[in-house]
Amino acid sequence: MHNQFDILIIGGGPIGLACGIEAQKAGLSYVIVEKGCLVNSLYNYPLNMTFFSTSDRLEIGGVPFVSIQPKPTRSEALEYYRRVTTNYDLNIRLFERVNAVDKQENRFTVTTSKATYEAKNIIVSTGFYDIPNLLNIPGEDLPKVRHYYHDPHFYAFQNVVVIGANNSSVDVALETYRKGAQVTMVVREGEVGRRVKYWVKPDIENRIAEGSIKAYFNSKLAAIRENEVDIHTPEGIITIPNDYVMAMTGYQPNFSLLRSFGVQLSEDEKLAPTYNSDTMETNVPGLYLAGVVCGGMDTHSWFIENSREHAPKIIGAILKR
Repeated sequence: MHNQFDILIIGGGPIGLACGIEAQKAGLSYVIVEKGCLVNSLYNYPLNMTFFSTSDRLEIGGVPFVSIQPKPTRSEALEYYRRVTTNYDLNIRLFERVNAVDKQENRFTVTTSKATYEAKNIIVSTGFYDIPNLLNIPGEDLPKVRHYYHDPHFYAFQNVVVIGANNSSVDVALETYRKGAQVTMVVREGEVGRRVKYWVKPDIENRIAEGSIKAYFNSKLAAIRENEVDIHTPEGIITIPNDYVMAMTGYQPNFSLLRSFGVQLSEDEKLAPTYNSDTMETNVPGLYLAGVVCGGMDTHSWFIENSREHAPKIIGAILKR
């Protein structure tokens, strides 16, 4: 059987690539399986997105990341990770979804949409960008409700409701407003999020203060209909015209996938997976976690810049075994 490896890595994002690089350096056979395109989550980021981190904090494998500005853009990041993949000639299978993982004694059998593999170890580096947190309100299933945002031009001259007040919500609100949309923000808290990029925060606060962007604080969306929405505000329910709802409510890891692998999750609302922070090994021997997936619902605890260290930890632990 040719599809036998020391390590099978699930997820072809930056941390999955970093794990592949470390495995290659250690002389271990490996394959990276990714259900979408290379660095699929980054590809689905907004077209004009700028990272909060500087380019050097996004580097993997010792390959320099040179960007025009200190904080790189989405397009620069895509180019960089393509270059890294080419530089190391990484063994990666794209557009191949993992359907099942079965462990027999000291070996895993992994069934994907295209093949069957055997591996001594599994690294799960699946991120958290694929499953949006739902509102669970009437009308959320309407086509005009979007949990992902790409380009502002589409929303020109439309009545747009943006839910949330952190980075993604603020970017959507400002970009669509500047393309001619009538923007209303609905924010559960009493202010713009404290994690909003420092060079953007004054912009959104000033647009709200001058009335260019309407914001309802301490509020939540109550219902969505074809041409309007209901907003629950401190003053009661109000109804406004609406063409699109941008539900920037955050995302979550694929907990069903983790459970199917046998990974234990905490019983509280964080659903934190069980793993050894020194080795990143889960309660399933030989199955490791890397990257944002380690945080459960606490998706703001891990980023590329502080997850890069997971790769050498895991490969070091595998070599010791």
